[in-house]
Amino acid sequence: MDEDIPEDAAVVLFDGVCNLCSGFVQFIFPRDPEGKYRFASLQSDVGRELLADHDLPTDELESIVLIEDGEAYVKSAAVIRIAAGLGGAYRLLAPFRHVPRSVRDRVYDFVADNRYRWFGKKDRCMMPSGDVESRFIE
Repeated sequence: MDEDIPEDAAVVLFDGVCNLCSGFVQFIFPRDPEGKYRFASLQSDVGRELLADHDLPTDELESIVLIEDGEAYVKSAAVIRIAAGLGGAYRLLAPFRHVPRSVRDRVYDFVADNRYRWFGKKDRCMMPSGDVESRFIE
């Protein structure tokens, strides 16, 4: 794996052409001043490598994925864990982890299935700039 990734970093993998997913990265960044989270698109080489390392599909996964402490969290589990990790009011999502995953992921899948229609799609992966760029893994 990439030596530029701090040992204690958590990596958020996201759909780089999805406006909603890119917006989620833009949401996380200013709320994570400690730099706990690093980012990579699902479409990138490092994204595909991390997916393969955790036995996740590298070609059809349409989800936010969080790689943290050697574990992979997908869909609603990733979002809830990221929210809890941001602290503050976002920790209020943490109790949702007790809702059955099938129920949480049904809601997640509904949003995911409609994300391009509701939020649009880019022609190519998001190109990070400024301070956000330093937190992207290539």
